[in-house]
Amino acid sequence: MICWMFPGQPLRHDQPFPVTPGTEEIIALCRTATGLDPVTWQDDGILSGEHVRLQIYGTAFSLLRARLHKAADQSPGVVLEHSMGIYAALAACGAISEHDALEMTARVGITLAKMSQHGSYALGCIIGLAQEPVEAIASGHGVYVANYNTSSHFLLAGERSRILPAMEECGAAGAFSVSVFDCDAPLHTPLVEEVAAELGQVFSDYRYAEPQVPLLEHITQEQLSVSRVPGFLLDELLRPVWWQHSYAAARRLGAARFVEVGAGTALTKFNRWIDSES
Repeated sequence: MICWMFPGQPLRHDQPFPVTPGTEEIIALCRTATGLDPVTWQDDGILSGEHVRLQIYGTAFSLLRARLHKAADQSPGVVLEHSMGIYAALAACGAISEHDALEMTARVGITLAKMSQHGSYALGCIIGLAQEPVEAIASGHGVYVANYNTSSHFLLAGERSRILPAMEECGAAGAFSVSVFDCDAPLHTPLVEEVAAELGQVFSDYRYAEPQVPLLEHITQEQLSVSRVPGFLLDELLRPVWWQHSYAAARRLGAARFVEVGAGTALTKFNRWIDSES
């Protein structure tokens, strides 16, 4: 069984779109739905900044990759999503249209970016520490574990002034790699509650269909039904991503081939890491 994996926001706009018969159609759809041309990086002026553009770029790239895989008769038996990869994943499963996936990505990104008007946030990537010390350090500094990617690869999110000392402590505790990235909002933490009402309104503006392919959500690894989609879309921005559990769940369902449908290979690398520990 093939499993499609939809990654979240890429860190950089450094991977060109594949040149295919569908490329121009996706680019045009992206311009119509969001105002952004994901190739020229020009927009109509309503986007909030680089992070929102990267989020839209990630969704557009994933939608194009999904088209290519379907055209090659490589459709999935199960789908996984990571963070903001959920919007392209829903479109690939037929729960929303490609246009709505792009528009939703933009609206969510713009809403989340409003948090940066009142605070300065950052992400901290930790490699080489176990879950328990990472959680203890995060708690001690008032930040949150946003991504549980493998047994020793985590992402913290929170106020920048708190992330920095937390990362210093992680380094001192034995992590062999720590890095900090600025962000508009601390996704997958309770801090997003600040804009939860507005996000909920965004998600209520769309109509959803039953996913045509089993889509496992990244919190409890349960299959998303149409009735659960709007609530999950808000909930997932307030709670952490459990990638290691999602990968294991897809394996249990019989997935043997995992295809990353998007820019980059982060999820593929996580899977190799997890496999090496089993």
